[in-house]
Amino acid sequence: MRLTSTHLILIAATCLSVAHAAPPGKVAVATDASSWPNFRNGHELRGVAAAALPEKLQLLWSQPIPDGMVYTSAAAVMAGRVYASTLGGELLCLDLKTGKKLWRYLSAPKPEPDTFIPGFPAAPTVSEAMVYVGDEDGVFHAVDRKTGKKRWVLKTQAEVNSSAAVVGDRVIFGSYDANLYCVDAKTGKKVWTFQTADRINGSPAIAGDYTFVTGCDQHLRMINIKTGKQEKDMALGSFMIASPAIVGDMLYVGTHDGEFLAVNWKKQEVVWRYSDPQKMQPYHASAAILGNRIVVGCQDKRVHCIDRKTGKRLWAFSTRAQVNSSPVIAGNRVYFGSADRNIYAVELANGKPVWKFRGKSDFNAAPSVAGGRLLIGSEGTQARLLCFGAK
Repeated sequence: MRLTSTHLILIAATCLSVAHAAPPGKVAVATDASSWPNFRNGHELRGVAAAALPEKLQLLWSQPIPDGMVYTSAAAVMAGRVYASTLGGELLCLDLKTGKKLWRYLSAPKPEPDTFIPGFPAAPTVSEAMVYVGDEDGVFHAVDRKTGKKRWVLKTQAEVNSSAAVVGDRVIFGSYDANLYCVDAKTGKKVWTFQTADRINGSPAIAGDYTFVTGCDQHLRMINIKTGKQEKDMALGSFMIASPAIVGDMLYVGTHDGEFLAVNWKKQEVVWRYSDPQKMQPYHASAAILGNRIVVGCQDKRVHCIDRKTGKRLWAFSTRAQVNSSPVIAGNRVYFGSADRNIYAVELANGKPVWKFRGKSDFNAAPSVAGGRLLIGSEGTQARLLCFGAK
């Protein structure tokens, strides 16, 4: 989940009522380089692409959003199609090569030109048959991936800022009504719900038979996917807007209080805490993890690279504004946006800048990488979905 800077402030308010290092190692990542099916490209939410991008990126196409911001964290990609949701309540299906609009789905009927309909705050998730996404009125939508027709909807009691995880024949997502939902992927029928103590912001990470959820109640909860029962509950002492990332027994997530945590979820203990005492700013971006490197954006205007084993800083890259964009690792480079209206690429090994694109508005959304293309949405009155690649 990734929101505009204005909405990040609102969420935070409601929840409150450089060293040189060895080259990175390898971990398992999604193997289909042509797809990016969910927010962070896989159940463990590591934000790693299956293949590198071209050395020289050029703007291939730009899709304007007439009703407002590209407000979600990331576009989804499957079978040559791009799926992006907007603040204007549009779920768009575009051709990956050309940017041509193939279909448009609306969150609600729009009888008059100036009528506002619920926006889609979270990134869509795609499966072979469906696109899943929740809206500001708490309605969770399942849309036919090929035709754009509504298949079913499920009403929750509050806004859905969580992207969904598809696990077999089940779909899991959180809501601001403090519930984690598990529903049948084909019908939308509830399989189970689990009530937390406050709003759920982040998208659920999955490891084996378990899903992990964080949010405004300042807890890390481990829920059995099969039964819907809580098996572990760990108080973390701060609320979280970012989604957690999983590597083996370890979970990694930033907090609103300016700390980034490494948690052994099996032992229920914090292994290390990373922070800058001089700039204790919130982490609203989710981390990307490859080998021994964790890369995460912060509202201190920097992207931080942290040693995964020790919690020590490897490098930090400075921008001119907050970095709420969740970075993506593709090959040996890291890609992310900033509220300074730039998209950046830096070397994973040392944070050295290698590419930059200047846009017309802020980039708070997370990038997606698929089919040799980089996709990222901007926000504001000149909001666009941009696609970069090699011409």
